[in-house]
Amino acid sequence: MTAPFDSMWADLEPVGRDPRGGYRRFAWTDADATLREWFAAEAARRGLSAVADRAGNQWAWWGEPSAAAPGVVAGSHLDSVPNGGAFDGPLGVVSAFAAVDLLRSRGHVPSRPIGVVNFGDEEGARFGVACAGSRLLTGALAADRALALTDADGVSLARALGRQGLREPAADPAALGRVGTFVELHVEQGRALTAPVGVATEIWPHGRWRVTLAGEANHAGTTPLDDRRDPMLDLAALVTAARAAAAARGVLATVGKIEVDPNGVNAIPSEVRAWLDCRGADPDAVAAVLADLDRFAPRQESWTAATVFDPALAARLSGLLGGAPLLPTGAGHDAGILSAAGVPTAMLFVRNPTGISHSPAEFAERADCHAGVTALADVLAELTR
Repeated sequence: MTAPFDSMWADLEPVGRDPRGGYRRFAWTDADATLREWFAAEAARRGLSAVADRAGNQWAWWGEPSAAAPGVVAGSHLDSVPNGGAFDGPLGVVSAFAAVDLLRSRGHVPSRPIGVVNFGDEEGARFGVACAGSRLLTGALAADRALALTDADGVSLARALGRQGLREPAADPAALGRVGTFVELHVEQGRALTAPVGVATEIWPHGRWRVTLAGEANHAGTTPLDDRRDPMLDLAALVTAARAAAAARGVLATVGKIEVDPNGVNAIPSEVRAWLDCRGADPDAVAAVLADLDRFAPRQESWTAATVFDPALAARLSGLLGGAPLLPTGAGHDAGILSAAGVPTAMLFVRNPTGISHSPAEFAERADCHAGVTALADVLAELTR
C-alpha cells in the first residue's frame, strides 16, 4: 500500500514552498488553509466524518466516537517552522491516512473508532506558542491568552482566525473525551534511531524565555565606541553565556530568534529582544542554566515538564514491531500535551539519516516512510482488535 502514501505526499509537496528553501506553512495563513482543505478532502475521499473542534484542530473519524466509546487516534500537524523541512508534522498525518487505507485493504474491522488528526499551530512559528492547538484543546492554553497573541506583523490570533472565516478558539473537553488513545508518528529529529522505526519513551522538559536588552539608539558613523550603549554586545554575551552554561550542565540552550529596534544598518540599536530555548533530560540542570543567566533577567514564556510515555504501552508496541528501538527525544510534540492531559499516548519515530530537522535538509527515505505506515497500521490494528 505504497501508492496512497506517495500520491498524498506528492499533493502536499508544492504547498507552502519557500523560495529560500524548505517550507513556510505558518498557522492560519493561506498555505495553512490549503493544507486544511487537503485534509478535509482526504477524509471525504475515504468516507470519514470530518469535524473541527473548538480549538481549530481537524479530526477525521472511521466510526463514531463518544465519551463512552472513545477511539484510537493517529496523526500530527501540517504547519512548519520558517524554512522547515517537509517531514516534521506532515509525515504523521499522511501516514495516518495511509494506515487507514492499509487496514481496510487487510479487511480489518476495528472494535473502536479510528481517527486521524491534524493539530493546528504545533510549531508556534507565527504566534510564539508551541502546540497551540493541542494546548487549547486540553485547556493548557487559555483562550483569552491565545487570542491576544500577535505575530511579527502585529496581527493578533483573533484577527488571523477571522481572516480565515474561523471562530474564536476555546478548550473542547467533549472533543478530547473522544480520544481514548493517541499515537503520533513523527520523523526522528536526530541521529539516535538506526532502525527504520522506533518507539518513544519520553520527551525532555523544555522551556522558552524572553530576554529584553536595553540600549541607546545613536548614529553608527558618529558615536565613539566608548560612548555607546549597544545592546548587541549584551546579546553576544547572552549567546556565549547560554552556550557555556548549557555545556557545563549537560543540556541544550539556543538563542534562535531576535528582534532589533530600529534594525537599521547604520544605527546603534535602542533595544534587542531575544528568545532562549533550553531543554534537557534533567529539569534541575535546565533550571541551573537559567540561574547562571539571571543577570540577563530572562522572562519565562512557556515551560513543558517532562513527558514519560506509558512504559508498558511503549514496551508493548516495541514488541509488536519486532523489538523496535526505544528512545527519548528532546523535541516537543502534541503527543506530550495529550499525555499530560491524561490521554494514553505513544509515539513512533521514522529514521532520519541526516539527523537534521527544522531545516530543508530534513529527510526520510521513502522505504522507511512506507515502513512507518506499516508499523502504524499494525499498532492501530493491535489497539482496535
